[in-house]
Amino acid sequence: MAIHELRVIATLDALAALVGTEVGVSDWIEVSAERIAAFADATGDHQWIHLDVERAKRESPYGTVVAHGYLTLSLIPVMRASAMEIRGVSMAVNYGANRVRFPAPVRAGKRIRASFVLAACEPIENGAQLTWTATVTEEGASKPCCVAELLSRCYR
Repeated sequence: MAIHELRVIATLDALAALVGTEVGVSDWIEVSAERIAAFADATGDHQWIHLDVERAKRESPYGTVVAHGYLTLSLIPVMRASAMEIRGVSMAVNYGANRVRFPAPVRAGKRIRASFVLAACEPIENGAQLTWTATVTEEGASKPCCVAELLSRCYR
């Protein structure tokens, strides 16, 4: 169920006018233990802090299993899709990341959402290169679980 209304941006030119502002905030999504386990299987990262509930209760400072940082990062595109739609774009691609940090864990069973600030919009041939600051927060947490400066390219 959507909490935030999807922001529709009519064109890349209209998006360029939003540089320096928060363009959108995503819906909440749950990071379940099952999602964490599936990510562990997909990546081969089976470290106990992600999968062993009993050991995490005993030995982890978090008291439970936690999501992989890269799982949190990989959920940013789906969160961005729930926050905004940029029209007049035939194709968009991830272009890279300038900086990614994981200041706090995402605990299994918790919900996260992301806010998106458009830091830059630079013209490229037949489109624009966008620099986004995505801040992912866990519901009820005091600090973000991921802050990332991400690059994408959108083509008309």
